Amino acid sequence: MSGQITSNVFRGSGVIAATAGGLSWDTAVVTGSTVTVSAGNGYFINTTSNTCTITLPSSAEVGDQIVFIDYLRTWGTNKIIIDSNGLNYQGDPDTYTVEYNTDGETVNIVYADATKGWIPLNDDDVTDVPVAPPTQKALFGFGIISSTRTAATNLVNSSGVVATDTSGVGTARTELGAAGYGTDKAIFAFGHDGSAYTNVSNLVSNSGVVATDTSGVGTVRTSAEGARYGVGLAIFAYGQNGGTVYNISNLVSNVGVVATDTAGVGTARLAANAASYGVGLAIYAYGYASGDLSMSNLVSFTGVVAADVTGVGTARRELSAAEYGGDKAIFAYGNTGSKVSMSNLVSNTGVVATDVSGVGTARGRLAGAKYGGDKAIFAYGEGSELSMSNLVNNSGVVAADVTGVGTARHGVAAAGYSISA
Repeated sequence: MSGQITSNVFRGSGVIAATAGGLSWDTAVVTGSTVTVSAGNGYFINTTSNTCTITLPSSAEVGDQIVFIDYLRTWGTNKIIIDSNGLNYQGDPDTYTVEYNTDGETVNIVYADATKGWIPLNDDDVTDVPVAPPTQKALFGFGIISSTRTAATNLVNSSGVVATDTSGVGTARTELGAAGYGTDKAIFAFGHDGSAYTNVSNLVSNSGVVATDTSGVGTVRTSAEGARYGVGLAIFAYGQNGGTVYNISNLVSNVGVVATDTAGVGTARLAANAASYGVGLAIYAYGYASGDLSMSNLVSFTGVVAADVTGVGTARRELSAAEYGGDKAIFAYGNTGSKVSMSNLVSNTGVVATDVSGVGTARGRLAGAKYGGDKAIFAYGEGSELSMSNLVNNSGVVAADVTGVGTARHGVAAAGYSISA
């Protein structure tokens, strides 16, 4: 006999049952709070919104096999519960609680006999999450020139050179947010158009082309800063509308769809900023709420905003932030009542460091973004209207002012885009 045997698990009836490689996979991702499954099948379980209780078959034969996979690495947030439906599970009756609550876990179970019931072949977690290709380019967009809003954008190449103005598309506005999404694209959202608060968004292609307005989702507001998280996802959080300050957030899918409000965590505030760090994580820090703040809030791989962390560094508002070094972040510049040029580095575990004396013109209401794979750029801002930029190397060192290109303005937003240099 020659060849490779791939289906060699015998049922009690003598019929060969498929191994994991020969399972029939359910193409519909399970998102509900309950699901009843069948032997010989594999299931992708998405617990982003809720815990899922999985009911196993009420009868089984020796060698029956079922596989469950954590579709979006969210079991650590919302677990799965196995209901063995009258049969034993690892020798225990179904009155016992069986749960799996590790991100990235795969559970592969086989039915042994009436005594042991269902037994896991493995229940391993995949600890190495996918790492997106590094962003190579950036763009700055929108803002205000004296009292005039603009929708102009400026592209930044993979060497950190800022291009001249590109005529704007979409509602001209200021104090909006921006973030990368979908690996190589970006999104602008929220802001003030001079007469009203908005929640419109504008998608940016991987060639830096800004699309027309998309009708807004979520509470209209300004200062809803954005950052990447997870794999190809983004988040906008915090902000204000008139006298109301928020701590709500809005998640963005990997195709740029903005979700409805998520109830806030942490101190409601405005004029904070955010950046990605680590692998699929983000951080919000600083801001203003009846006074300048230096607190931070970490964002998990699944977009969950954590409680306040006592701040390190000078409390301030109207600063900017960007990812650098592949897995770290930097907050820089800002306003303490007067403009400052200090910076604070963030480690790949989300720890904010003490102040570093600033380089470059002190200013607020600027923007920052990652570029060139592992570097960052800050540009524009308010002291007077400014168009200068400052490059940040992959060690987090801020360089001196570079004479600006493009219309001097403040209240801009920026994000990385494109994985091509």
